[in-house]
Amino acid sequence: MTGTPHIVSDVMTQTVVAVGRDAPFKEIVRTLEQWRVSAMPVLEGEGRVVGVVSEADLLPKEEFRDEEPSLSRQRERLADSAKAGATRAAELMSTPAVTIHADATLAQAARIMAVRRVKRLPVVDDVGMLQGIVSRADLLKVFLRPDDEIEEEVRRTVVSYLFPGFSHAIHVTVDEGIVTLRGHVRDTSLVSVAVRLCQAIEGVVDVEPQLTGEPEDAGGQRTRSS
Repeated sequence: MTGTPHIVSDVMTQTVVAVGRDAPFKEIVRTLEQWRVSAMPVLEGEGRVVGVVSEADLLPKEEFRDEEPSLSRQRERLADSAKAGATRAAELMSTPAVTIHADATLAQAARIMAVRRVKRLPVVDDVGMLQGIVSRADLLKVFLRPDDEIEEEVRRTVVSYLFPGFSHAIHVTVDEGIVTLRGHVRDTSLVSVAVRLCQAIEGVVDVEPQLTGEPEDAGGQRTRSS
């Protein structure tokens, strides 16, 4: 992966397995198994996303197979009870689909997945047409960035920006995504800012600041870096 991916289109999968609204139950099961996915978009027309069908949507048919749920339980799990008798994608799918746009940030995608408790998001355009899909695994691709690439970005966008007169005196190392900053700076109040900026760089796992103020000479004066 080259550069820093900032938006969904940088990591999404463009080839997406999907089914139509009229796809029968067994076709959905076969498709999930064949492509080794746990959910997929349901489309209508020329590719507009109208829902998502997942393994969880299919399980009620097996769960309620050998029992007749009580009326109170049916009321509590009305949606699942309905899905137990469903035979087509339109009856099984969760709708409206939780989707995202290609220009959304990876942080936005991660928040939506966490809040809505989904593992993947169909990527759609302004009229809901399918463009791709982004999964939890896709969002983790940023942590595959090489350490030297992260190091170069830290030097260029953090050290040179915050400490232009001291950048030569600050040593940056990156090991397994963990950034370490060592050296002396004139304004120690900027250390916390440097940490936040480093944390915002995609692929950074953690930041260990080891930055101190300029050392004093024997007369109590700050020693300037040459």
